[in-house]
Amino acid sequence: MTERVTGDDPREAPAGSAERAPGEAPHLDESIRRIRAAAKETATSGIDSGRALRKLMSADFALARSALGRGLAWAAVAVVFGASAWLLAMGAAIALLQSWGLSWLVSISITMLISLVVTGLAAWRVSVFFDYAGMHATRRQLTRLGLFSEGSEDEEEETLDPPLPPPTAATPPATTGSAPR
Repeated sequence: MTERVTGDDPREAPAGSAERAPGEAPHLDESIRRIRAAAKETATSGIDSGRALRKLMSADFALARSALGRGLAWAAVAVVFGASAWLLAMGAAIALLQSWGLSWLVSISITMLISLVVTGLAAWRVSVFFDYAGMHATRRQLTRLGLFSEGSEDEEEETLDPPLPPPTAATPPATTGSAPR
């Protein structure tokens, strides 16, 4: 925000205000000064809003960059542990289930189910971090400003009313009822 210095605003001490009676319309030059001051405030407000949006986008890009890195790190963790230590753990589990008298098929199926659950957990965590990279705050602000639309063009076309068919000459006029007004 910009700082104001007392006395810079023409509305604080309007020209010719001592000469006017209460309720009398201001002079033309005073009105122009007021309009100019309001225009400057509006422009300053717009510039400040643009700066705030730029800061928001910068922060959103930083968050997206960080989330992307974290998501890739979690994906790497899932791959590394899924490919090395998990194979050893499942081999040991299969051997344990075999020693309890279960068949190979049942032992392998149980360990496969456990592997799928852990893989699903890792995939869920990766999707959460990739969702953080979606820049949702910037999208909301751009949508509020009317500069961004969440829907695609196909969705917009589907919401339009279908065109009415042209009237045909084969349709007979209604004979019952009152006359058209």
